[in-house]
Amino acid sequence: MSLLERVIASQVEVAEEEPRANLSPLREQLKRDLVERLGLKAIAGVVGSESIERSRDELSVTLEALLNEQDRRWIGEQDRRRLVAEVLDEVVGLGPIQPLLDDPTVTEVMVNGTSSLFFERGGRLLEAERVFESSEQILLVVDRILAPLGRRLDESSPIVNARLRNGDRVNAVAAPVAIDGPVVTIRKFTGRIHRLESLVAMGSLPGWYARLLSQAVMSRQDIAVAGGTGSGKTTLLNALSAEISHAERIVTIEDSAELSFEEHPHVVRLEARDASVEGRGQVTIRDLVTNALRMRPDRIIVGEVRGAECVDMLQAMNTGHDGSMTTLHAGTEEEAILRLVLMARFGMDLPASLIEEQIATALDLIVMSKRMATGERRVTSASAVTRAPDGSVALSPIVTYDEECDRWDLVADPPFLVAGDAHVAPDRASEEVAA
Repeated sequence: MSLLERVIASQVEVAEEEPRANLSPLREQLKRDLVERLGLKAIAGVVGSESIERSRDELSVTLEALLNEQDRRWIGEQDRRRLVAEVLDEVVGLGPIQPLLDDPTVTEVMVNGTSSLFFERGGRLLEAERVFESSEQILLVVDRILAPLGRRLDESSPIVNARLRNGDRVNAVAAPVAIDGPVVTIRKFTGRIHRLESLVAMGSLPGWYARLLSQAVMSRQDIAVAGGTGSGKTTLLNALSAEISHAERIVTIEDSAELSFEEHPHVVRLEARDASVEGRGQVTIRDLVTNALRMRPDRIIVGEVRGAECVDMLQAMNTGHDGSMTTLHAGTEEEAILRLVLMARFGMDLPASLIEEQIATALDLIVMSKRMATGERRVTSASAVTRAPDGSVALSPIVTYDEECDRWDLVADPPFLVAGDAHVAPDRASEEVAA
């Protein structure tokens, strides 16, 4: 039996539980009747040979006919449309998560086994009405997601990270790692923000701060963007990258390709690869950073450093590739430096003091990004990175952010500004960003 036939069969044969919604029993019965009317092989044939839209159109005709039978004519028009859509989502799409993936306002989907299903909209977590009915149903939907990518999720490979063709990132965890059933997290790739101007329009930072960051990029400052999960680090990195001159060659290196360049004519995009089922073919971020040095880059952009590749990134910044950029997880500038030291020690058997010297000479600027309690994202503080007399890292605040007042202040002249660039400084009397 094919994967598609197994998906349909498992959904039809699953035992009915106490319904979470009034239409649950009707939906289960309608799926059974669809299989009885057309047969598993016929349904699989329609889905396998047609586009998704065409398959939904063809199967919806049969579903409408089933709903028009004598004993179902009492069902209202709104419930009819919902029943048809939900059955098609499970037969052709990805079950309860399909409408969430189709909704452009949803940015992340989180499946917590069969107990709950959450999604993020406008920076807030909301609980979905429907959940998966069994762990088997979740695994089969994950199979449907991963099959075109040549990946699988099972006991021998219980953790999978993948990027879909549309750019969405998928993380799936199954038993024995996930104790309460399979867990799936899908971060949707919106691709809506490519410029600093867009972040200014959203209120993520004021215009003068955007001009300051733009000048930092054009001055070939080595920049690290730091922040927590979901704080907008990659979005900010993408916006900063758009400020790079078209005369320069850019090499981007990512675990899952998210950076997008709409206008730049000379970009080489590289993506890491996990080992195959046989345990072969792995290409790490560190492998790609090392290889990028042989590709004549003017700038190297690493989507995120999280391990020994930190050493190669710092060396690239110190060996003529000024203006390189990356992101890392950290709550403050001090934490960012500490994390860089710890990660560098994975790949460099040197004392922490010598590693700090390497960081102090490599990095020029740390920019913080933060997700507020309201779900909004802010580009908060920025600090210059210099070398102290004892060789350690010295941090000098340039921009500070008052979260309570939602206010940015320029507290020091940026060292990368040259004569004639004073226009980037804020006019506090005329330029304020509303909360």
